[in-house]
Amino acid sequence: MISPAACLLYTQDHDLVRRSRAFLRERALLRHVEQPDRLDAVLQQNSPALLLVDLRARESRNLLPQLQSEWPEVLIIALGTPHSEPLREAESSGIYAAENLELDRRHFQTMIDRALDHLELLEENHALREAATPAAALALAAQRSAETPSRGGGAPLPLLRFAREFHRGKNVDALMHSVVEGLADAAMVGRVGLFSRVRQSERYRLRAGLLCLPETSELEFRERDPLVRWLELRAHLICRAHLSEATDLAERQLLRRTLDSFGAEVIVPLHAEGKISGWLFFGHRLTGQPFDYSSLEGLMLLADHVSTVLANARLNEEVALQKTLAETLLEAIPPGIVAIDEEAVIRWFNPTAESILGISAADVLGKPVESAGSRIGSALREALESDRPLAIERWVAPKTRRSISVETRRLVHQRDSLGAVAVIQDLTPEEALRQKAELTERAAFWTDLAASMSHEVRNPLVAIKTFAQLLPERFDDPDFRRDFNEIVVQEIERLDQIIMQINNFAHPPELNLRSIDLRDPMKRAVDLARARFTENGFSVETTLPNDLPKIIGDETALVEAFAHLVANAAEASSGQAKPQITLSAKLLREGKHTRGVLVTVHDNGKGISADLKDKVFSPFCTTKARGMGLGLPIVKRTVFDHNGRVDIDSNPHGTSVNVMLPAAENGE
Repeated sequence: MISPAACLLYTQDHDLVRRSRAFLRERALLRHVEQPDRLDAVLQQNSPALLLVDLRARESRNLLPQLQSEWPEVLIIALGTPHSEPLREAESSGIYAAENLELDRRHFQTMIDRALDHLELLEENHALREAATPAAALALAAQRSAETPSRGGGAPLPLLRFAREFHRGKNVDALMHSVVEGLADAAMVGRVGLFSRVRQSERYRLRAGLLCLPETSELEFRERDPLVRWLELRAHLICRAHLSEATDLAERQLLRRTLDSFGAEVIVPLHAEGKISGWLFFGHRLTGQPFDYSSLEGLMLLADHVSTVLANARLNEEVALQKTLAETLLEAIPPGIVAIDEEAVIRWFNPTAESILGISAADVLGKPVESAGSRIGSALREALESDRPLAIERWVAPKTRRSISVETRRLVHQRDSLGAVAVIQDLTPEEALRQKAELTERAAFWTDLAASMSHEVRNPLVAIKTFAQLLPERFDDPDFRRDFNEIVVQEIERLDQIIMQINNFAHPPELNLRSIDLRDPMKRAVDLARARFTENGFSVETTLPNDLPKIIGDETALVEAFAHLVANAAEASSGQAKPQITLSAKLLREGKHTRGVLVTVHDNGKGISADLKDKVFSPFCTTKARGMGLGLPIVKRTVFDHNGRVDIDSNPHGTSVNVMLPAAENGE
């Protein structure tokens, strides 16, 4: 636990300070002195020390002889321009070293290491000589005799004079300054300083002081610095008058340097939560008398009270900060917040709630919850009496006509009811966007319908028109009349089918839901698909196990939906050398419970292109030369009406359409 000697740099060149600190970062704490009139005071705080003098600095040539004369225990290294007159004078003056200003990192670090080692050796020799002096032993004995403790009753006077500081309601920084002033008055000293660390991430720094040396504010201490470690291990004060009692030479050097750097006579540690939270230092007493045992005991008591005061202040500040953050958060978050206590009195009404409900917080705070509206009041009172989360309610706010959703919850802390809260969401922008999207979708629907209708209707009309134009001149041809009759009837039926598809899509029949076995509508769907898709015929491989649960559904609608899927699979695989279509169903379980039925229609066609995969369920999306593109949209709507789910898995080797339908409650 040896504290390295101080390393000082006297210069007005801030770039030199930056480079020197970078070079010595891991070796020594470099302190910068810029003004020549502060050099003596800094040396007084840090003697013995290693002093780097920039020979370009003000009065540097006059300072060197003065420093050598007045501070023989200070090692001086002069830094100057090569071959300059000041540097040559410094070399011949008998200082420790004279070096080039253009610092070489490795050479500079080696020189500083040697200088600090040399300084440490000189200091040890000096301390040994002091300890060997007979007069020192006599003085120590006399001092101990004079400081025989008096353990009389009653509280020390400093504590009584300092008690008024406990009741001052201030933040931590202001409190520290007040505490320092109170300490100076109570201990009757002229200089007091308080080193502290407010947050765990900060170093120990001077937080407040009275008549402290200017350089003290530049000092910083880390958790593992020798002074902090000493205070943690020893847990008692440091008094200059008692330094001679320290048997360890390195420890004595550390304590003396620390006292000198503060310009202090006594250092008293501060504790919080079993750790060093900081320390107080005191200068000479105003009476000029040394600190006796009773005075030191009083300072320890003062330090204990300061630790308590600061700990409470930090705790109060943390609580105040948390409260401010909570209040700021509740005011800033997008939803409206209305909170009531267990007596249903409104205690919180944030600005968003004011805006959404059109009610001023000043008109409802501290009043019964019904003052915010009957529906809000009813919802909050119901939440106050309920142990379970309530369903989200939606309505239109009477004053603002905004569409809102209200979610209420009971507030409970450790089984104690604190009240209830309502979280209010403004759905008006969402409703506006939804309506706009519906209008856009509707416009797109009619545009696609018009385009599809014009395409599908034009072909039959062209055929009918052509035969009608040829009819007058070829009326006597019996073959023409026969063809005319067949084609016109066929195209009219085609037009009727188009109109029927659109009408069925726009006005689906009402579902007749009942418990059914899926195997029957699946078989009927295959027959219906064969009747519709007459090109070359096709075969379907079906897998319909006997253990399928029953579902609640409309058999006619499901037959139509599965027929569309099988017909699409037949058309997709028609170009393959060996077309393959499978229709399968399997039972879905969740643990021991039956979840539903999964129906899969698979083909080995070329698959669906990536640009169409997300559009296949949209009306009028088709790749066929003929057709309205309403098959898959009808399938999706039918499955949705049966509380099921449909998805498509497609790749260049084929397509699978999966339909999941939930089982009836008694279908296990």
